[in-house]
Amino acid sequence: MTTDAVDVAVVGGGVMGLATAWELTRRGRRPVVLERFARGHHEGASHGATRNFNNAYSQDHYLDLLVRARAGWEALGDVDGAPLLRLHGLVTHGDVDVAAVRDALSARGIPAELISAAEATRRWPGMRFDDDVLWSSDAGVVRAADALRELERRILAAGGEVRWSTPVAHVGETPDGGVVELADGSGLHADTVVVTAGAWTQKLLSRIDLPTLTVTEETPAHFAPRTDAAWPSFNHYTDPSAYPATVYGMPTPGEGVKVGFHLAGDEVDPDARPHIPTQQAALADYVREWMPGLDPDSAVPISCTYTSTADGTFVLDRRGHVVVGAGFSGHGFKFATGIGAVLADLALDPSARAASPFRLAL
Repeated sequence: MTTDAVDVAVVGGGVMGLATAWELTRRGRRPVVLERFARGHHEGASHGATRNFNNAYSQDHYLDLLVRARAGWEALGDVDGAPLLRLHGLVTHGDVDVAAVRDALSARGIPAELISAAEATRRWPGMRFDDDVLWSSDAGVVRAADALRELERRILAAGGEVRWSTPVAHVGETPDGGVVELADGSGLHADTVVVTAGAWTQKLLSRIDLPTLTVTEETPAHFAPRTDAAWPSFNHYTDPSAYPATVYGMPTPGEGVKVGFHLAGDEVDPDARPHIPTQQAALADYVREWMPGLDPDSAVPISCTYTSTADGTFVLDRRGHVVVGAGFSGHGFKFATGIGAVLADLALDPSARAASPFRLAL
């Protein structure tokens, strides 16, 4: 096998791999990103125009990561004349302790307030509310597709590489570094290999004792608004006897309002994904009941993969010369610049540690 020497290899060119590589370039490194699919593919979890910038967390490890991610998005600056974060605000309601989330956000200086269901309905007549609502103005969406494009641009400008359509067959290591074997028989030797391969992580790292990573196909949909009224992003913790899962959503300019069930799709093999919409009747029923401002018969389904740990906690850790970032699906994109910074820490400093909930079992 012909092997080239590189500084840091990053396996997986979705938002987590690109954010990690960008952070490495900020520290003077020239990483090489290896992505199995072509630029702009729809086989993973990072495509699409928007992702929720949802700040409704109460756990310290996520809030620490949120603060770091917020700084990263700001450091990327404006793209095409506008920030990558579109802060139109977020509402959270339903079967969740909104007061506890408000207190946790307020303790960090993040704007958060409780408003009544009546006031929320007055502000956002396209939605229905039964109980008090948590409102944060410092939330909204990430311009996802634009973020991927800008991260790649920054990596290339700093001397790094992004190699599209370059599938990896195996990740291993020698006593003095990591080894990446490519599907074409060539390979790379790196001081450190960072694996952010989403649904393919467990296949590539079978020798590392990872928690089970379940891959599901999720199919949210865009719905057409009935009026020109403004929409926030939203989380609705629904009655589990009525709907398959918690509902999330956000406005996507030019496409409508995205509405989806969180982690309700079928388990799939990422190499044999059916790309078939599921849960669409239940999603239309939800919109009919809770979103009077949307046309429930206008759904345009979207397909993406989730790769999730049993409890939804991320994996951010290092074993030998291999760093792994995994289990992000459903709530990871907004954290990408913070996750990239943590993975860069781990890649460059063997003594670095992520927050304890993100670490692998010893």
